[in-house]
Amino acid sequence: MILKGFDELISFLEKPKSIVIIGHRNPDGDAMGSTLALKKYLDKKGHDATVVVPNEYPEFLHWLPGSDTTYRFDWQNTQSKKAIDKSDIIFLLDFNALHRVGSDMQNSLEKYPNDFAMIDHHQQPDDVKYMYSDVTICSTSQMVYHFIEMNSDLDLIDADIATCLYTGIMTDTGSFRFRSTTSNTHLIIADLIDKGAENDKIHNNVYDANSYDRLLLLGQALSNLQILPTHKTAFITLTSAEKKQFNFQKGDTEGIVNYALSLKGIIFAAIFIEDNEQGIIKISFRSKGSFSVNQFSRNHFSGGGHDNAAGGKSSLSMEKTITKFSGLLPQYKKELEVSYED
Repeated sequence: MILKGFDELISFLEKPKSIVIIGHRNPDGDAMGSTLALKKYLDKKGHDATVVVPNEYPEFLHWLPGSDTTYRFDWQNTQSKKAIDKSDIIFLLDFNALHRVGSDMQNSLEKYPNDFAMIDHHQQPDDVKYMYSDVTICSTSQMVYHFIEMNSDLDLIDADIATCLYTGIMTDTGSFRFRSTTSNTHLIIADLIDKGAENDKIHNNVYDANSYDRLLLLGQALSNLQILPTHKTAFITLTSAEKKQFNFQKGDTEGIVNYALSLKGIIFAAIFIEDNEQGIIKISFRSKGSFSVNQFSRNHFSGGGHDNAAGGKSSLSMEKTITKFSGLLPQYKKELEVSYED
C-alpha cells in the first residue's frame, strides 16, 4: 500500500474547498460508484464537489444517486473546464495515469496548476502529490470506504453513498466471486447493507436491465468464441459491423469476456472489439490463478490493470491483432499450464 501525503491532505480538507473528482475514460461501475460516493461524502463535509467523467457511461449506471449531476468532458466541455479551472484540488479515482482519461482531457489536466489526489488500486501508478494506492484491494469503491474510515466518518455514510459504494464493489468483483474479494470486503458489504444499500435492487438495476439488442449481441459474441486448448485460452471477437447490426450502446459488451473464462479448462480469456471511432481494437483480458494479464497486456498491447483483469489496445486490423495474440501464446505455454490447478 502507498499512502502519500495523507495527513497533509486531511489538513488541506479541513476548510471547505472546490473539488473536482474524475474517473477514467469509458467509466464502469467502480469508476462511477467511487466518484459519486466520494462526491456525496465531500459535500457532507462542506465542500463543493463535482464529478467529471471523460465520456459517456453505460445506461445501466444512470440510476446511481447523483448521476444526474455528473459532467461529461466530451459533451459538456465548457462546464467541465469551468469546474476544473475553479477547483482547489482534483481527485483521480480508479485510474493510475492521466492518459487513461483520453488525450483531450489529458491535455487539460496536464495544464492544471493545483494538486492531484489519487485513490486507485491499479498497478504502477503515476506519481502525484497525494496518493492512496493499494493493488491488493478489490475495487476503488472499497478504497473510498477506507478513505472515509480513515477520517473517522463512517457515520456519514448514508443510503446513497452506501448504494454507490456497493455498486462499485459488486461490479469490480464480478458479484464478489473474484479472488480479490476478501473477508474484509464482505464485512464492508454487510455494513453498506446496514446503512441502506438495497442489494437486490442494485443487482437488478445493473444485471437485469438488458435490452433485446444487447442479448442478441451477446449471442453473436458467443458464436464468435474460439478456443485454443493447447494454451488453455479462449477469445471472442466483435466487429464494428456486428455492433452496428445489434444497435450497440455503451456498456453492451461489459462482462462478455467472462463467458470465455467460464469454460472448463480455460484460464486465459480475451475479447477483441473493433472501435472505428478510436481506430483501434479494444481488448479485455481475464485470467485465473497466477498468470498475469496485467503484465501480458503491458508487454504486448499497450495496456495494463490487475493480475487477473486488464485492458489493452491494438492499432492493427482485427485479423492481424488475432494473429499477433495467437502467436504470442507459445512463449507463455509453461506459465499457462501451471497458472491454475483444478
